[in-house]
Amino acid sequence: MGGSIFVVMKLVIWLLLVVAMPLSHALTCGQVATGIKPCINYLKTGGALPPQCCDGIRSLNNEAKTTVDRKAVCNCLKSAAKSITGINLNIAAGLPGKCGVNVPYKISPSTDCNNVQ
Repeated sequence: MGGSIFVVMKLVIWLLLVVAMPLSHALTCGQVATGIKPCINYLKTGGALPPQCCDGIRSLNNEAKTTVDRKAVCNCLKSAAKSITGINLNIAAGLPGKCGVNVPYKISPSTDCNNVQ
């Protein structure tokens, strides 16, 4: 009987450790696309910056808490900068600053996201 209590206690402790461990997963390009979707027309033509655009940029910045997240967001933005036709790369590079967000890299197809910390 004493041995089975010990086994149960070990199992309970193991379960508590597993439940307490933070889950680590990078932000997805789908999440990034949702965040920048309100910005697309602005990135093509400039003009008035939609408040929803900055809301999305700030949200992505707040969600990118780890290096893995920041690299994932960088790669998704880099891919978007390459694939969305008509994007003005100068406007894209200045977008975070216009939204009051400090991003330590340029949003550009040439950005090396491996250097993002």
